[in-house]
Amino acid sequence: MLFDDTYKTIKTTSESIFRDKGSKFIGYAYPISSETEVKNIISKLKAEHSKARHFCWALRLSPDRSVFKLNDDGEPSGTAGRPILNTLLSTDVTNILVVVVRYFGGTLLGVPGLINAYKTATVEALEVNEIITKTVNDVYEIHFDYLVMNTIMRIIKDEQLTVLNQEFDTKCVVKFEVRKANLNAVLGKLEKVEGIDIKYLNTI
Repeated sequence: MLFDDTYKTIKTTSESIFRDKGSKFIGYAYPISSETEVKNIISKLKAEHSKARHFCWALRLSPDRSVFKLNDDGEPSGTAGRPILNTLLSTDVTNILVVVVRYFGGTLLGVPGLINAYKTATVEALEVNEIITKTVNDVYEIHFDYLVMNTIMRIIKDEQLTVLNQEFDTKCVVKFEVRKANLNAVLGKLEKVEGIDIKYLNTI
């Protein structure tokens, strides 16, 4: 099988509330593109829920199932971050962060109770969201002479590439993204153009 260049993620931010024996579990689901976003999101939630006891979370990035992080934030190991992550894996969504904010209700729920609560809050936050399919795209930058601009722009139009940035001067620069499945065809066409410098930047 060829590399699968599509993945499922959520369209927007969503939330849910699950209650058990006085404890309240608020699930928040966020579409993210990098781990750097996590700190800011959790800081905002902590400011919003200053009386909450735990802020447990899990994230997945890229279609690779081994790229994830989780945090039990003081709950017994394996009772919070892991059930959140397992829900993301079973729903097969990635580029996503789910944070479950817990207000303690005074009654201990025990390990099975906690696992169920964190899982349910995650499931419900995903259920009220919309799951969308996106393609894995590579971002490239090309440097070329003004003289070959028409040829380059024709390739970009023919291949329906998304231009992220462009500068046209005596030396021109175009930054674009290309679906991974179409990459070889696009690079093949571009490499035939004389005096062009192609640089891979990142994958999104």
